[in-house]
Amino acid sequence: MGLLSNRLDRASLKPGDHIYSWRTAYIYAHHGIYIGDNKVLHFTRRGQEVGTGTVLDVLLVSSGPRRSLIPCTTCTHTDNTNGVVSSCLDCFLAGGVLYRFEYAVSPAIFIAKARGGTCTLAVSDPPETVVHRANYLLNNGFGCYNVFKNNCEDFAIYCKTGLLVIDQRTMGQSGQAVSIVGGPLAAVLSTPLRLVTTNVYGMAATAVSVYCVSRYAADIGMRKDVMKVPVEDLTRRLATGALTVAEPSLPALLANNTVA
Repeated sequence: MGLLSNRLDRASLKPGDHIYSWRTAYIYAHHGIYIGDNKVLHFTRRGQEVGTGTVLDVLLVSSGPRRSLIPCTTCTHTDNTNGVVSSCLDCFLAGGVLYRFEYAVSPAIFIAKARGGTCTLAVSDPPETVVHRANYLLNNGFGCYNVFKNNCEDFAIYCKTGLLVIDQRTMGQSGQAVSIVGGPLAAVLSTPLRLVTTNVYGMAATAVSVYCVSRYAADIGMRKDVMKVPVEDLTRRLATGALTVAEPSLPALLANNTVA
Protein backbone atom coordinates (compact mmCIF):
# COMPACT_ATOMS: atom_id res chain seq x y z
CA MET A 1 0.00 0.00 0.00
CA GLY A 2 1.19 3.52 -0.81
CA LEU A 3 1.23 6.60 1.37
CA LEU A 4 -2.11 7.88 0.11
CA SER A 5 -3.56 4.65 -1.27
CA ASN A 6 -4.87 1.73 0.79
CA ARG A 7 -5.08 -0.56 -2.23
CA LEU A 8 -4.23 -4.13 -1.30
CA ASP A 9 -3.23 -7.31 -3.09
CA ARG A 10 -5.32 -10.35 -2.17
CA ALA A 11 -2.20 -12.29 -1.24
CA SER A 12 -1.55 -9.78 1.56
CA LEU A 13 -4.95 -10.27 3.20
CA LYS A 14 -4.95 -11.53 6.79
CA PRO A 15 -7.80 -12.63 9.08
CA GLY A 16 -9.02 -9.66 11.08
CA ASP A 17 -8.34 -7.11 8.31
CA HIS A 18 -10.89 -4.35 7.87
CA ILE A 19 -11.38 -4.12 4.12
CA TYR A 20 -13.52 -2.02 1.80
CA SER A 21 -14.26 -1.43 -1.85
CA TRP A 22 -15.51 1.73 -3.56
CA ARG A 23 -18.70 1.49 -5.59
CA THR A 24 -19.76 3.33 -8.77
CA ALA A 25 -18.26 6.83 -9.11
CA TYR A 26 -16.82 6.58 -5.59
CA ILE A 27 -20.22 7.55 -4.14
CA TYR A 28 -19.69 5.23 -1.19
CA ALA A 29 -17.50 2.35 -0.04
CA HIS A 30 -18.71 -0.94 1.39
CA HIS A 31 -16.80 -2.19 4.46
CA GLY A 32 -16.35 -5.59 6.06
CA ILE A 33 -14.10 -7.82 8.15
CA TYR A 34 -12.05 -10.52 6.45
CA ILE A 35 -12.08 -13.63 8.64
CA GLY A 36 -9.97 -15.92 6.48
CA ASP A 37 -10.84 -18.80 4.14
CA ASN A 38 -11.94 -16.26 1.49
CA LYS A 39 -14.85 -15.07 3.70
CA VAL A 40 -15.94 -11.53 4.61
CA LEU A 41 -18.49 -10.57 7.28
CA HIS A 42 -20.29 -7.29 6.63
CA PHE A 43 -23.31 -5.30 7.83
CA THR A 44 -26.24 -4.51 5.51
CA ARG A 45 -29.70 -2.98 5.51
CA ARG A 46 -31.93 -6.01 5.01
CA GLY A 47 -29.52 -7.41 2.45
CA GLN A 48 -28.81 -4.10 0.72
CA GLU A 49 -25.31 -2.67 1.13
CA VAL A 50 -26.54 0.83 1.94
CA GLY A 51 -29.85 2.58 2.46
CA THR A 52 -31.70 5.39 4.22
CA GLY A 53 -35.29 4.27 3.88
CA THR A 54 -35.95 7.40 1.80
CA VAL A 55 -36.02 8.39 -1.87
CA LEU A 56 -32.22 8.77 -1.68
CA ASP A 57 -32.01 4.99 -1.90
CA VAL A 58 -32.77 5.23 -5.63
CA LEU A 59 -29.37 6.91 -6.10
CA LEU A 60 -27.52 4.76 -3.59
CA VAL A 61 -28.83 1.42 -4.83
CA SER A 62 -28.20 2.39 -8.44
CA SER A 63 -24.58 3.07 -7.46
CA GLY A 64 -24.22 -0.37 -5.96
CA PRO A 65 -22.80 -3.39 -7.76
CA ARG A 66 -24.89 -5.38 -10.20
CA ARG A 67 -25.52 -8.77 -8.66
CA SER A 68 -25.51 -11.97 -10.66
CA LEU A 69 -28.85 -13.71 -11.05
CA ILE A 70 -27.07 -17.01 -10.39
CA PRO A 71 -26.61 -17.58 -6.61
CA CYS A 72 -23.02 -17.94 -5.45
CA THR A 73 -22.30 -21.47 -4.28
CA THR A 74 -19.67 -20.24 -1.81
CA CYS A 75 -21.60 -17.57 0.08
CA THR A 76 -23.83 -18.34 3.04
CA HIS A 77 -27.50 -17.74 2.21
CA THR A 78 -29.93 -17.70 5.15
CA ASP A 79 -33.21 -16.07 6.09
CA ASN A 80 -31.48 -14.29 8.96
CA THR A 81 -32.53 -10.63 8.94
CA ASN A 82 -30.14 -9.26 11.59
CA GLY A 83 -28.17 -7.47 8.86
CA VAL A 84 -24.76 -9.09 9.33
CA VAL A 85 -24.01 -11.45 6.44
CA SER A 86 -21.18 -13.71 5.29
CA SER A 87 -19.94 -13.45 1.70
CA CYS A 88 -17.03 -14.74 -0.29
CA LEU A 89 -14.41 -12.14 -1.14
CA ASP A 90 -15.46 -12.04 -4.81
CA CYS A 91 -19.10 -11.28 -3.98
CA PHE A 92 -18.07 -8.66 -1.41
CA LEU A 93 -15.86 -6.85 -3.92
CA ALA A 94 -18.44 -7.25 -6.71
CA GLY A 95 -15.78 -6.51 -9.31
CA GLY A 96 -14.35 -3.58 -7.36
CA VAL A 97 -10.82 -2.95 -6.11
CA LEU A 98 -9.72 -4.26 -2.71
CA TYR A 99 -8.57 -1.75 -0.09
CA ARG A 100 -7.51 -2.16 3.55
CA PHE A 101 -8.67 0.34 6.18
CA GLU A 102 -5.69 1.63 8.18
CA TYR A 103 -5.51 1.92 11.97
CA ALA A 104 -3.21 3.90 14.29
CA VAL A 105 -2.24 6.34 11.54
CA SER A 106 -0.48 9.59 12.43
CA PRO A 107 -2.46 12.87 12.44
CA ALA A 108 -0.53 13.98 9.35
CA ILE A 109 -1.50 10.86 7.38
CA PHE A 110 -5.10 11.13 8.60
CA ILE A 111 -5.43 14.71 7.35
CA ALA A 112 -3.62 13.87 4.08
CA LYS A 113 -6.24 11.21 3.30
CA ALA A 114 -8.94 13.81 2.72
CA ARG A 115 -11.72 11.32 1.92
CA GLY A 116 -13.28 9.89 5.06
CA GLY A 117 -13.74 6.18 5.59
CA THR A 118 -10.19 5.08 4.78
CA CYS A 119 -8.25 5.28 8.07
CA THR A 120 -8.44 6.16 11.76
CA LEU A 121 -6.21 7.30 14.62
CA ALA A 122 -7.63 4.50 16.79
CA VAL A 123 -5.60 1.37 17.54
CA SER A 124 -6.85 -2.03 16.43
CA ASP A 125 -7.23 -4.99 18.77
CA PRO A 126 -5.51 -8.35 18.02
CA PRO A 127 -6.81 -10.20 14.92
CA GLU A 128 -8.27 -13.07 16.93
CA THR A 129 -10.38 -10.62 18.97
CA VAL A 130 -11.55 -8.90 15.79
CA VAL A 131 -12.61 -12.18 14.18
CA HIS A 132 -14.40 -13.26 17.38
CA ARG A 133 -16.45 -10.04 17.47
CA ALA A 134 -17.37 -10.33 13.79
CA ASN A 135 -18.47 -13.97 14.13
CA TYR A 136 -20.45 -13.21 17.28
CA LEU A 137 -22.29 -10.37 15.56
CA LEU A 138 -22.98 -12.61 12.55
CA ASN A 139 -25.04 -14.81 14.86
CA ASN A 140 -26.49 -12.09 17.11
CA GLY A 141 -26.81 -8.96 14.96
CA PHE A 142 -25.52 -5.40 15.15
CA GLY A 143 -28.78 -3.54 15.68
CA CYS A 144 -30.77 -1.54 13.15
CA TYR A 145 -28.95 -0.23 10.10
CA ASN A 146 -28.67 3.56 9.82
CA VAL A 147 -26.63 5.15 7.05
CA PHE A 148 -25.32 7.89 9.38
CA LYS A 149 -25.25 6.19 12.76
CA ASN A 150 -24.91 2.44 12.37
CA ASN A 151 -23.58 1.38 8.97
CA CYS A 152 -21.12 -1.14 7.51
CA GLU A 153 -18.12 1.01 8.46
CA ASP A 154 -19.39 1.35 12.05
CA PHE A 155 -19.67 -2.44 12.19
CA ALA A 156 -16.11 -2.97 10.94
CA ILE A 157 -14.63 -0.30 13.25
CA TYR A 158 -16.39 -1.79 16.26
CA CYS A 159 -15.09 -5.26 15.37
CA LYS A 160 -11.55 -3.85 15.12
CA THR A 161 -11.57 -1.67 18.25
CA GLY A 162 -14.47 -2.64 20.50
CA LEU A 163 -15.20 1.08 20.81
CA LEU A 164 -18.79 2.25 20.86
CA VAL A 165 -20.28 5.74 20.87
CA ILE A 166 -22.13 6.23 24.16
CA ASP A 167 -23.57 9.69 23.45
CA GLN A 168 -26.58 8.90 21.27
CA ARG A 169 -27.04 12.56 20.27
CA THR A 170 -23.99 12.38 18.01
CA MET A 171 -22.78 10.39 15.03
CA GLY A 172 -21.46 6.86 14.88
CA GLN A 173 -17.86 5.91 14.13
CA SER A 174 -18.18 6.09 10.35
CA GLY A 175 -15.70 8.37 8.59
CA GLN A 176 -17.87 8.29 5.45
CA ALA A 177 -20.84 9.71 7.36
CA VAL A 178 -18.67 12.47 8.80
CA SER A 179 -17.47 13.32 5.29
CA ILE A 180 -21.03 13.50 3.98
CA VAL A 181 -22.14 15.85 6.76
CA GLY A 182 -18.80 17.58 7.29
CA GLY A 183 -18.41 18.84 3.73
CA PRO A 184 -21.60 20.91 3.64
CA LEU A 185 -21.05 21.94 7.25
CA ALA A 186 -17.60 23.26 6.40
CA ALA A 187 -19.09 25.36 3.61
CA VAL A 188 -21.75 26.75 5.94
CA LEU A 189 -19.35 27.53 8.78
CA SER A 190 -16.85 29.21 6.47
CA THR A 191 -19.49 31.40 4.80
CA PRO A 192 -19.38 34.17 7.46
CA LEU A 193 -15.67 34.58 6.74
CA ARG A 194 -16.53 36.14 3.40
CA LEU A 195 -16.83 39.34 5.47
CA VAL A 196 -13.12 39.01 6.26
CA THR A 197 -11.89 37.92 2.85
CA THR A 198 -13.54 37.91 -0.56
CA ASN A 199 -10.71 35.96 -2.16
CA VAL A 200 -12.12 32.73 -3.56
CA TYR A 201 -8.90 30.83 -2.79
CA GLY A 202 -8.94 32.06 0.79
CA MET A 203 -12.55 30.95 1.17
CA ALA A 204 -11.73 27.54 -0.31
CA ALA A 205 -8.76 27.12 2.03
CA THR A 206 -10.94 28.04 5.01
CA ALA A 207 -13.65 25.54 4.02
CA VAL A 208 -11.06 22.78 3.64
CA SER A 209 -9.60 23.63 7.05
CA VAL A 210 -13.01 23.47 8.72
CA TYR A 211 -13.71 20.15 7.00
CA CYS A 212 -10.39 18.67 8.17
CA VAL A 213 -10.97 19.82 11.74
CA SER A 214 -14.45 18.27 11.75
CA ARG A 215 -13.07 14.93 10.47
CA TYR A 216 -10.25 14.95 13.02
CA ALA A 217 -12.60 15.74 15.92
CA ALA A 218 -15.09 13.08 14.82
CA ASP A 219 -12.55 10.28 14.45
CA ILE A 220 -13.15 7.36 16.82
CA GLY A 221 -9.57 7.66 18.06
CA MET A 222 -10.12 11.25 19.21
CA ARG A 223 -13.64 11.26 20.56
CA LYS A 224 -14.47 11.54 24.25
CA ASP A 225 -17.91 9.96 23.97
CA VAL A 226 -16.74 6.38 23.35
CA MET A 227 -16.12 3.40 25.57
CA LYS A 228 -14.88 -0.18 25.21
CA VAL A 229 -17.88 -2.51 25.14
CA PRO A 230 -17.52 -6.32 25.11
CA VAL A 231 -19.40 -7.81 22.17
CA GLU A 232 -21.54 -9.97 24.45
CA ASP A 233 -22.57 -6.87 26.39
CA LEU A 234 -23.28 -5.00 23.15
CA THR A 235 -25.78 -7.56 21.91
CA ARG A 236 -27.44 -7.68 25.35
CA ARG A 237 -27.89 -3.90 25.30
CA LEU A 238 -29.30 -4.02 21.79
CA ALA A 239 -31.75 -6.76 22.76
CA THR A 240 -33.01 -4.84 25.81
CA GLY A 241 -33.21 -1.50 24.00
CA ALA A 242 -30.45 0.07 26.09
CA LEU A 243 -28.81 1.14 22.82
CA THR A 244 -30.84 2.81 20.09
CA VAL A 245 -30.19 4.64 16.83
CA ALA A 246 -30.67 8.42 16.94
CA GLU A 247 -30.33 11.18 14.38
CA PRO A 248 -26.75 12.44 13.94
CA SER A 249 -25.59 15.90 14.95
CA LEU A 250 -22.07 16.86 13.90
CA PRO A 251 -22.21 20.33 15.55
CA ALA A 252 -23.06 18.63 18.87
CA LEU A 253 -20.14 16.26 18.36
CA LEU A 254 -17.71 19.13 17.74
CA ALA A 255 -19.02 20.92 20.82
CA ASN A 256 -18.48 17.81 22.97
CA ASN A 257 -14.90 17.40 21.78
CA THR A 258 -14.00 20.99 22.57
CA VAL A 259 -14.95 20.58 26.21
CA ALA A 260 -11.95 19.56 28.30
